[in-house]
Amino acid sequence: MRIAFLLHNAYGVGGTIRTTCNLANALAGEHEVEVLSVFRTREVPAFGYDPRIRLRPLADLREGNPARLRDDPRAGRPARVFPRGDRKYGEYSELTDALIGECLAGLDADVLVGTRPGLNVHMARQAPRRIVRVAQEHLTLDTHSTRLTATLRRRYPALDAVTTTTAADAAAYRRRMPGIRATGVPNSVPSAGDAVSDGSAPVVVAAGRLAEAKRYDDLIRAFATVAAAHPEWTLRLYGKGERRAALAALTKELGLGEHVRLMGPTAPLEPELAKASVLAVTSSMESFGMTIVEGMRAGLPVVATDCPLGPGEIVRHGVTGLLVPPRDVPAIAAALLSLIEDPERRAAMGRAALAAAEDYDPAAVAERHLRIFRELLASRRSPAARPRAALRATAALAAGSLLTVADAAAAARRAAARKSRGFGHRR
Repeated sequence: MRIAFLLHNAYGVGGTIRTTCNLANALAGEHEVEVLSVFRTREVPAFGYDPRIRLRPLADLREGNPARLRDDPRAGRPARVFPRGDRKYGEYSELTDALIGECLAGLDADVLVGTRPGLNVHMARQAPRRIVRVAQEHLTLDTHSTRLTATLRRRYPALDAVTTTTAADAAAYRRRMPGIRATGVPNSVPSAGDAVSDGSAPVVVAAGRLAEAKRYDDLIRAFATVAAAHPEWTLRLYGKGERRAALAALTKELGLGEHVRLMGPTAPLEPELAKASVLAVTSSMESFGMTIVEGMRAGLPVVATDCPLGPGEIVRHGVTGLLVPPRDVPAIAAALLSLIEDPERRAAMGRAALAAAEDYDPAAVAERHLRIFRELLASRRSPAARPRAALRATAALAAGSLLTVADAAAAARRAAARKSRGFGHRR
């Protein structure tokens, strides 16, 4: 099978880029895989792609590039295909519209996978119908603006399927966009190898962008209770973001300088997770919960807030971790203490988490995607199956014919009326 991915910037760093790389690598062993990167901003990708994958950038923005496409006058004109509602709209232009359109028109692939809403709209409008087109949702439908949602509702029916990272978000798509085929397929996380916790270190770990939705302020406040009861335990928080200064100030205000450490970003993260005994995730909103799976792959039991949409689908309460209500600081503290004060339970949950995390192995997740691809390809080839796109095209042609006939009849009536009033012919 020939599979292509359409990605904003395959050379950068981010959750969508990482999970696309994981999936592409898992598929490359038995399939022809190509990653189409709209932008190229560095010499070597931040993540390691299998050498069998063809990586094709469309707009090379490196400073030393002699044919820098940002100097093309079309780069200064706004995009007309890429939707305004997508948060990356400012980086797209009339030039990227053309580059993406040319690439998709000549694409030799069986399946094309888009990885963000704006690029999925490009697929719907510019990719040939002979290619199976699958839109991936790496955030959630409910987090999109009204403007973007309206665009997706108008354009997504032209696509063959939508995959979301959670079953709950797939249900939201089906509910709000009737007729859309939406399926939940989680992100994949590779094995941590030997980087597995033994559950003995007095360390709670958290990792992610230091942003409002992660609610690390709730975690730090909860850890004040933990530190008072068990001063030997520390909280290590990995990541960077706009909330760092505020979190540092809160740590100082609560007198937790010896117990809470803002570690900054680190890569790879797996060895640092293995140095802890519990993972804490206290978000008020998650599109999936990649850090949860990464912690489980390191053998860590998870204390997570049961927020929309991911944690409740990943953590099995009482088995691989504990779920608590979002924004409930006492509940977060109590859950952490219950694992800290019961080493046997902590170890058992860690083993269960490690076993359950195998469901998120790239090979297992790739097979779930392949089942969808195969089914869509088979439906295309079935004589009894008539693609929705063809049905819509037929309906559009029929509607156009009817309008043409109606317009001709109306024109004839208007001409007759003008003639009867003396306006039918002028010299």
